[in-house]
Amino acid sequence: MASRPIEDIKAPHRLLSLTELPRALAELSALPLAAPLLAHAPNGDGHPVLVIPGFTASDRSTGVLRRFLTRLGYDAHTWDLGRNLGPRSIGVDGRHLAARLDEIHDRTGLTISLVGWSLGGVMARQLSRAAPHAVRQVITLGSPFTGNPLASPVAKLYERVTGNRIATKRMQFDLAESRTPPPVPSTAIYTRGDGVVPWENCVEPESPTTDNIEVHGSHCGLGINPAVLYAIADRLAQPEGAWKPFDRTLLRSAIYPSSGHLH
Repeated sequence: MASRPIEDIKAPHRLLSLTELPRALAELSALPLAAPLLAHAPNGDGHPVLVIPGFTASDRSTGVLRRFLTRLGYDAHTWDLGRNLGPRSIGVDGRHLAARLDEIHDRTGLTISLVGWSLGGVMARQLSRAAPHAVRQVITLGSPFTGNPLASPVAKLYERVTGNRIATKRMQFDLAESRTPPPVPSTAIYTRGDGVVPWENCVEPESPTTDNIEVHGSHCGLGINPAVLYAIADRLAQPEGAWKPFDRTLLRSAIYPSSGHLH
């Protein structure tokens, strides 16, 4: 799929934004119905997984996801940095987040999979660039790491809360860097029904170690969406050093519509 000019990427339709909460609640209510699907999710190998929440959210928002990963056998970790307020919550140049990664890496002696929701996924990708020796893979959930950063109804809120101007040269440099594949395998999970950020901003460029998994749902429900949980389990279950793209054959094609690589 060819990439669109950045200026052509627009904010999500207002209707999508207004229906984010009820759609997320519907996704949460679907979890019991999806129990048979999730029961077939592959078991984990016990390696550590660091889960990073989205903008303004805390570890409470990732509770369902972390409990699911723990039940599968993973060593799921919180990020322990309070609400995700961007640079304000992770310290200068992300040192506090890097220290959290180092702490888990040093204690376990294992590489760590990073799962980041929205802004948390942007941070996860940057963290993998800073410490590729400690990161096994990156999985992002509706994370706007490329495209037009101003095309979002929360862009102004982000600037007000974080104190960061999106149009600065530093921000543009970070976005330009994010458009290139991370140094470790990376999977972007996204939905065209995203009412917070344009889905085009959340799609990995094509490379031998990147993949995109489209799901049906909302931005605010990505961390509790049954299809997302299963896809995360599938990605995490791959043996280290044997990463391959997500299998969409047979019945999966009805749940996971496409892989939207940008060239």
